Amino acid sequence: MTALFRRIQPSKKLRITVRSIAQFLKINQNLIKRVESWAFVVFVHRRDKGGLFISYRRLEEWQNAIAHQIQTCPSLSQLSQLKTSIQYDTRKFKKQYLQKTLDFLNQMCIEKQEVLEIWESSNSIAS
Repeated sequence: MTALFRRIQPSKKLRITVRSIAQFLKINQNLIKRVESWAFVVFVHRRDKGGLFISYRRLEEWQNAIAHQIQTCPSLSQLSQLKTSIQYDTRKFKKQYLQKTLDFLNQMCIEKQEVLEIWESSNSIAS
């Protein structure tokens, strides 16, 4: 388990819906019987094929959870730690991340860093 995974705690905090799983699998919602959030994966009970395991990292909710972590970082040092965690996780589980997700998260980090640099420099001037 990586630091990013521990930080997000997907089985406890992510709300995985039947609708989002159906969109991910590109199937009708009616083909999904039940969705279970397990410790490290989502288990989908399908009516047509039986069970299916899906990594949290492949879901849009995972990307949104990371984006939320980036957006709520209060300082440059914490953002730096988060970026390191994201980089480690994406290297270790490269096959589970789409390139567009990596690009999106990288862009968010750049934008948040710029905001924090402006905020921290204006606070140091005011002091």
